[in-house]
Amino acid sequence: MMVHQFDLNEWFVIGMIVVGLCLIYFLPQKLPLLTTIFCLLIGPYLGLIFDHTIAVPPLDLYDVGDDHGYSLFDLLSYSMYAPFGYIFIYFYERLHIKGQLRGVYILFWAVMAILLEWICVKVGIFHYKNGYKLLYSIPVYFFVESLLLLLYLYFYQKKNS
Repeated sequence: MMVHQFDLNEWFVIGMIVVGLCLIYFLPQKLPLLTTIFCLLIGPYLGLIFDHTIAVPPLDLYDVGDDHGYSLFDLLSYSMYAPFGYIFIYFYERLHIKGQLRGVYILFWAVMAILLEWICVKVGIFHYKNGYKLLYSIPVYFFVESLLLLLYLYFYQKKNS
């Protein structure tokens, strides 16, 4: 039986969750409670959907965590995405993004997501396989962030105004 060590990737996940939640806590409250809950849940939900689309057979393009299968800690790692959904919408509202600036905003966050994924690869959270490369994640992040913004605009923005 293989004994798993608590190493850099687990500490990184814990650090990301703590930093993200602290940031949310200390930012001035801008979003209503229902919108906040939506933003905190949509990130992990979309992460799970995309991971279970491209990271499991038949595609099987990367592994999450230390093992080929999913562990309880790998499931916890999806909570890293919760603060990003909130912060994405928070600053969208705070900066009053409108019109063509939405594309620039999504581009900025796609770059941030790619940077974070690169760090996650370096600390051992993601392990690419079957020819997968970081560049292949770019359209995924554009799609996910566009979808997040569209869902927010459709369900919440009119209610928040």
